[in-house]
Amino acid sequence: MSSQTPPDQLPEGLRGYFWEYDASRLSLRKSRHTIIGRLLESGGWDAVCWLRSTIGDAELRDFILRREGRGISPKRLRFWGLVLGIPREQVSRWIQAERERVWLRRTKG
Repeated sequence: MSSQTPPDQLPEGLRGYFWEYDASRLSLRKSRHTIIGRLLESGGWDAVCWLRSTIGDAELRDFILRREGRGISPKRLRFWGLVLGIPREQVSRWIQAERERVWLRRTKG
C-alpha cells in the first residue's frame, strides 16, 4: 500500500473492493464497519495485511465476536477464527446458527 495515503483513508489498491461506493470518500473514521466487514469477507492478501497493520488483530477479533461471525462466509470465518484465536467450537456454533436461520427463512412462506 502507498505510504502517501493518509492513515484514515482507504488505500488506492483496496478501493476496488468497494465498487458500489465512491471509494475516495470512504475513511476509517466514517466507514469503519463497512471497510472491516468487506475486507474480512472479500479481501485478498493485500487487504488482510493492511487490515491487520491498520486496525489490529484485537479490534478485528472484537468485530467478529460482536457480530458472531454474521456477514462472513463459513470458509472465511474459519480462516479468521484460526488467525485471531477464536475457538473452533464457537465458530462452528455461529456457522450452524446461520445455516438454521437461512433454512427457516426458506421454509417460512
